[in-house]
Amino acid sequence: MKFKLKKARKEKPAKYVPPRKNLKQKMMAIYHYRWFYVMFLPVFLSLLVFHYFPIYGIKYAFYEYTPFKAPTWVGWENFEYLFSSVRFWRAFKNTIVLSMVKLVLSMVFSVGLALLIDEIRSVWFRKITQTVVYIPHFISWVVVASIFTLFLSPQSGMVNAIITALGHKPIYFLASDSWWRVVFYLLNLWKETGWGTIVFIAALAGVDQEMYEAAAIDGATHWQRVKYVSIPAISVTILTVFILNLAKVLNLFDPVFVLQNDSVIKSSDVIGTYVYRMGIESADYGVSTASGLFKSVISVGLITVANHINKKIKGEGILG
Repeated sequence: MKFKLKKARKEKPAKYVPPRKNLKQKMMAIYHYRWFYVMFLPVFLSLLVFHYFPIYGIKYAFYEYTPFKAPTWVGWENFEYLFSSVRFWRAFKNTIVLSMVKLVLSMVFSVGLALLIDEIRSVWFRKITQTVVYIPHFISWVVVASIFTLFLSPQSGMVNAIITALGHKPIYFLASDSWWRVVFYLLNLWKETGWGTIVFIAALAGVDQEMYEAAAIDGATHWQRVKYVSIPAISVTILTVFILNLAKVLNLFDPVFVLQNDSVIKSSDVIGTYVYRMGIESADYGVSTASGLFKSVISVGLITVANHINKKIKGEGILG
């Protein structure tokens, strides 16, 4: 007779279920951590006042509303006006172009600078370098625009003084459509590249040093170690940062607003400045709210796409 041995069933380990706390225990825990809640209170109030309460104003996207008369329901007329407006679509196009070019340049230069800083072996020199490249991030865009407006002035600017000394005509950098965008990209790189290296430097610090040693033993040159070890090791971080920033491409206002003028409005007008002009300068709050709502809907779509891409790559989404 043949006997078949039955395989022993593997019992799944029981999941740990934390005991439920009753109301008294919860209140005691809240009282124990009361000062943390007090510290959180200003942040919570700030979120309510500046992020959640203004949502109520979305209704004005469907009204004809000015400070001089009562709101009048107009339905989708504000959106029809927007979608038939050449200025709105020009602002939308400029927003996409300026944001995407800025994003790509920022990623490339931030990763490159992080790789260079990672090669510095002197601890004190490395700290000084990081401090110097981080400082521009903390300077207000208003101050940055004021300083570089003086530097680029066609009459008394240092840059044009050098150009005229070389026998060329002065260049109106901030009043020329072709030069304005170049200045915009360069100022963004100068201000934000150093700050953008923080995540990549942290990722490079976690790379296994044995991989570099193995590559050196195999005869890899310095550039090959960077190309085949450093960059692949932080590739997931690069992609994640890119996707997160992609979700914020329409949030462009401060750097454009402080550098913008009537001479370059066609190449510099973005949705943020369009909303400002329609709402603050023209007092047309209905159209302004409609354009802001349109931007928010597109932003939510970009965040959803970014979350889906991140989930496909990393197995988990940004939003959970």
